[in-house]
Amino acid sequence: MTAFPHLFSPIKVGPATFKNRVFSTGHMTCLLDDCLPDDRFVAYHETRARGGAGLIITEAAAVHWTSGHRNLNAGADACIPGYQRTADAVHAHGCAIFGQLGHGGVYGVGTTDGSLGVPYGPSEYAAERSHMVSRALSSAEIADLVKAYGAAAARMKRAGLDGIEILSSHSLLPAQFLNPHINRRTDAYGGSLENRMRFLREVIASVRDAVGGDRVVGMRISGDEMHTEGGDPDELMEVCRIIGNEGGVDYVNVIAGSMIALKGSIHVVPPMNIEHGYLAPMAHSVKKLVDVPVFVAGRINQPQEAEKIIAGGQADMCGMTRAQICDPDMANKAKEGRTDDIRACIACNQACIGHMQVGLGISCIQRPETGREIDYGERQPAAEPRKVMVIGGGPAGMKAAAVAAERGHDVTLYEATGQLGGQAQLAQMLPGRAEFGGIITNLTREMELAGVTVVKNTSVDMALIGQEAPDAVVLATGAMPRRPEIEGADEAHIVDAWAALKGEANVGSRVVVADWRCDWIGHGMAEKLARDGCTVTLAVDGYMPGQRIQMYVRDRWVGELHKLGVEIVPYARLFGADADSVYLQHATSGEPIIVDEVDTLVTSLGHTSVDALAEALEEWPGDLFMAGDCLSPRTCEEAVLEGLKAGVAV
Repeated sequence: MTAFPHLFSPIKVGPATFKNRVFSTGHMTCLLDDCLPDDRFVAYHETRARGGAGLIITEAAAVHWTSGHRNLNAGADACIPGYQRTADAVHAHGCAIFGQLGHGGVYGVGTTDGSLGVPYGPSEYAAERSHMVSRALSSAEIADLVKAYGAAAARMKRAGLDGIEILSSHSLLPAQFLNPHINRRTDAYGGSLENRMRFLREVIASVRDAVGGDRVVGMRISGDEMHTEGGDPDELMEVCRIIGNEGGVDYVNVIAGSMIALKGSIHVVPPMNIEHGYLAPMAHSVKKLVDVPVFVAGRINQPQEAEKIIAGGQADMCGMTRAQICDPDMANKAKEGRTDDIRACIACNQACIGHMQVGLGISCIQRPETGREIDYGERQPAAEPRKVMVIGGGPAGMKAAAVAAERGHDVTLYEATGQLGGQAQLAQMLPGRAEFGGIITNLTREMELAGVTVVKNTSVDMALIGQEAPDAVVLATGAMPRRPEIEGADEAHIVDAWAALKGEANVGSRVVVADWRCDWIGHGMAEKLARDGCTVTLAVDGYMPGQRIQMYVRDRWVGELHKLGVEIVPYARLFGADADSVYLQHATSGEPIIVDEVDTLVTSLGHTSVDALAEALEEWPGDLFMAGDCLSPRTCEEAVLEGLKAGVAV
């Protein structure tokens, strides 16, 4: 008997029956070869099917030459073998698999040679996010597009997929036809809601004709596009009511947000300072209007939350995509009652959507095996158990210890302080970032399950290494704040961000945060101090605040700083300070930027590696591995990845 009886009950959707209510929503993986599924793509989806998902929806596929040239391409028969291999792998684990059909429309498209393609939409429209102006589709092009949707769906059916999902969400092309701000046509596809629905209805009919009644057809739609020129939420609900009761679709998949506007795009992959399961009430509103099952997603990262949504009748299936990126075995663990073993997603967005947006394969900072299943998906037992000493209890050391012990080594981790987690302890103290501390909880549990011995409050030196006589050492001693000489420091009140965050220094009412890192620390300190009542200037030594943060995290955060009255100065290199002024230099012009009447300068100027033991260990006869910031100060993603690699190599 599972603790989540509603979540793990079967459900019939159209002609298909799913073994449970957990699904993975369509999301870009960038695990493609020439825009077609490759071995990494197959392994990625099979891993989540093996982990217990009831349904997997693959990422949006281009259907037509106007769709763009860098996404998964279902516009030609070449896609069929890759889809077929993926379907076979997923079906082997009792999981259903759907394909997803998308078209960016006015958003804009890239090409394989790096030039900008022509964005085609219902009308000419200037898209805020892409800064491109679309070309209106002709009637002939619309007809060709409708046929292309059906042809792509037919290919997916031939490949053995169980269903097709049509993307009318996130202000993509069908949603653009629905939106009178974007669709200003005067023909049969514009004007009244009936006319604006025509394209979506024709696409649904084309897909249904292509796949027949033995495949599921569904629609994903944003119930609220969450931006100024988004579709009217009441009208979108009416679209759900009409489409959901006409018989063309077997389910409605509810989401929020828009890919064409900055404000709306935050909800495409909502960051950690957005409430868990926040779209369930929206899905419930749709469920009251339609007779077909309703799916929902949006920050549902734990089975407890999903069970509550299903049991409460708010939706029939829960999209738990990042939850399964972070822990592909989440569904099986939940069903078996092993909830403490679930590695919960913390919605940092760093290596999942963050990788995709720079064209790299999907991964996860907590589980770097994700996207690397072929290389790291199967843990290989050690040929010969060894005694391993891991020095440093931050994310790098914790991951290295867990992996090495899981492989059969005798592993002891030494932490100099009384707490594990390294800089993650500080990260969780920033406003809206408490969930980041979940990485400490998750890695601690991984070590417990693997049988790692943990010794705290113990600094390791060569004498202790000699006494313990390990066969191998993993050095993961991290970093400390970089404190370069600052002109005028003897007069000024200067504290580093670590000290300010931990309450180890008094901060005055007028503050400048000098942010060399352009990341979470500067943003977080500016917000914290502003909420504490300080007047704050965030001086960023980069071209924009949060330059190194994934855009959905950054954009929401910048909005919060604006509401709090934080002044942001980009291109601002710290030069010096005195008793009441901070002196900055424009990073490109070299001209001075002076902020007067300052009480405190808070510095976030990067880190310096703690690596003294590395030199001492050069002559040591055992095997030495290094991971994380002691190699070079970077982020948690690199620390955990290098910890994995060390644990595999030892």
